[in-house]
Order: sequence, then C-alpha cells, then structure tokens
Amino acid sequence: MPVSREMPNAQIQTLTDRVTTLAFDQHVLKAGFFGDKPWFVLADGAVQIGREAPALRPHGDSILVAVADQTRIVTGGDDGKVIETKPDGTTLVLGDEKGKWITAIALGPDGTTAWSAGKTVRIRDAKGKIKERIAPSTSQGLAFAPKGLRLAIAHIDGATLWFPNMDAEPEKFEWKGPHLDVTFSPDNRFLVTSMQENQLHGWRLADKGHMRMSGYPSKTRSFAWSHDGLWLATSGAEGAIVWPFAKDGPTGKAPRECGIRPAKVSQVAFHPKALVLAIGFEDGWVILVRFTDAAELLVRAGGDGSAITALAWNRDGKQLVFGSESGGGGLLTLPV
Repeated sequence: MPVSREMPNAQIQTLTDRVTTLAFDQHVLKAGFFGDKPWFVLADGAVQIGREAPALRPHGDSILVAVADQTRIVTGGDDGKVIETKPDGTTLVLGDEKGKWITAIALGPDGTTAWSAGKTVRIRDAKGKIKERIAPSTSQGLAFAPKGLRLAIAHIDGATLWFPNMDAEPEKFEWKGPHLDVTFSPDNRFLVTSMQENQLHGWRLADKGHMRMSGYPSKTRSFAWSHDGLWLATSGAEGAIVWPFAKDGPTGKAPRECGIRPAKVSQVAFHPKALVLAIGFEDGWVILVRFTDAAELLVRAGGDGSAITALAWNRDGKQLVFGSESGGGGLLTLPV
C-alpha cells in the first residue's frame, strides 16, 4: 500500500493540561456525549451517563456491542437482549434473542434500530414493528444508509443492501472472503467493508465498481469519515490510514498516513467540523492530527499502556472523550 506520509512537527504540541483524567475498573467499550455530558459503556454491563450519577445496568451481565447517537445508547448483551438507554436513564428492551449473542447493532432514522444475532438480522421501527432477514452468515457489521431506510449487512463473500419497506429483493455486493464492519460514505455514493484478510473493500453504489484497499498489517475495526465526506480514516496500521473519496474514490490514489508511531492505531474519530483527526493507539496514546499543516497535538502519553477502545467528539467539537481496554480514560476540553 503506497502511502503519502504526513510529516509531523519536530516537537509535538501538547494538550495534556486540558485533559481531565477518568478511571473505571472495566474495559471501556464505547464512549460519547449527550450534549456536553459524556457517557461510557463498560464491558461488564455498566452504562455511566455523566461523571457523577450512579451507573446503570440495563443488562444482567456483560455488554458485547454498543452504538449511540445524540438521543440514545443501544446495547447488545450476552443475555441476548437489545436495550435502549435514554439520557435520563430510562431503558427499553427493543429485542430479545433468547440468549443468543448480539453481534452488531446499527441506528437508523426516526428511532429505527437494527441488530444481528447469528444469521438473523432484525429491524425494529419506532412503533415496535419488527422485520427480519436471514443473512448468508453471521454478521458482525450493520450500517444504515445516510438517507432512506436501507440497511447494509456485511457477511461472508460480500455485503447485502436490504430495503425492509420494499418488496424488491435485497441488492448483492459480492467479493470473496469474510467481511466484518461496513460503512456508507456520507454522500451515499460508496459502500466500504473491512475484511478478515487485513484489507478494505469498497463499491461505488451507482455501478458496483470495485475498490480494493490493501496493505494493512492488521485488521481494520475503526472507521471515521471526515465532516465533508472526502476522507475515510481507518485503524490497523502504525499510523491512521486515510483514504481519499473525492470523485471516483480511492482507486489509483495513495492514502495519507497520519500520526506515525511505533504502535498500531486502534481508534479514529474525525472532528465534526474541521479536518482534525483524533487517533488512539494500542499503547494508550491519544493524539490529534491537523490536516492543514500536519501538526500533531498530544492528548495522552500512554497512561497505563492499554489500547484505546473508545474515542468520540461531542457535537460541536469542543470536547473529546476516550477510554481504554483496562478502564483508563479522559475528557479533553479544547480552548474556546
């Protein structure tokens, strides 16, 4: 994979004095914000909203997967339940797979939720009506299209686009091998999956033209689109690999490599309004990279050395929250 390497400043700038250190006793599975209030989902089943309120425990035991938007957190547990938690702490059971593990969740428009358990994929609308489809294999990746009710399901040998409110057969996007996570571009022109074979595969939705993005030393499990939709940042290498998606996508174009360090990237998160990328590493470091001048800003220098597993900006991009595999974390507040 030929790359265009971003050369950092000789002396990295620091924001560490603007970070409030947080600590949990469990793996931080997911983190984010309701407004300016940070929340955390822990693997042992705890959901912490804010820094002071008692933790909620919507599941009887461990949480396996969590997703969120500005209005809700939806978690899937090893109890087989899919549970929605609101900012005020109220919870609602959206689905119960009777003990089957929940492997993926996606949030759609108007309160729609999708989840997978084994080969079964279900979509539940805001009124509680559920539709289901059997995928070719267990799905670890689901994603709703930016517009309209259309769900992408990643599975062995490709991805399927399901239109649950239409009688038409789902649309197939084929490529040999196991596909893991899946994402749509914000302009709804591209579909991209990560694969077991340490590469990404993409399709142009208009003509199903293929895009192969290879050369990663490990699997990509974190995606982030820039606010303008022109860049896709990914984990899986010693630096964030950022692919260009202007015009026809990355075919024939080299990606940029940002934040090069002697540790693999585990999490990426683009700023919601600027071309600034937050990067979390497997050794616990967190940095920001500014695309305009390739400047690097240090947020966290290692902590306890465990991998960053959660990374998210608040809506206006003034705060960044992160958490690690061992329960360490922090809240960065940028200067106004």
